[in-house]
Amino acid sequence: MLTLTPTAAQAIRDLTATAPEPQQSGVRISSKSENAGSLTLTLANAPEPMDAVVETEGARVYLDPVAATLLDDKALDAGADDQGGVSFLVTDKPA
Repeated sequence: MLTLTPTAAQAIRDLTATAPEPQQSGVRISSKSENAGSLTLTLANAPEPMDAVVETEGARVYLDPVAATLLDDKALDAGADDQGGVSFLVTDKPA
């Protein structure tokens, strides 16, 4: 299952703090198509019915079935981009 770094968990908590339903809000990672060529990350008020849910330190990530399979052995990290916005990065889990 995907893991979250402490930095990613904080970034997600910051992003969802002002959401209409902060107790259920999170980010959703989904595939753009069945071939899983690319993934998108969006804010979500709640998971979709088939989503896997990853929760770490109060931060929630919802994964559609394709994304859950692709990211099973990965970690989600976060950092700031050049303009001060949040950027997320998928990495291999530390050994």
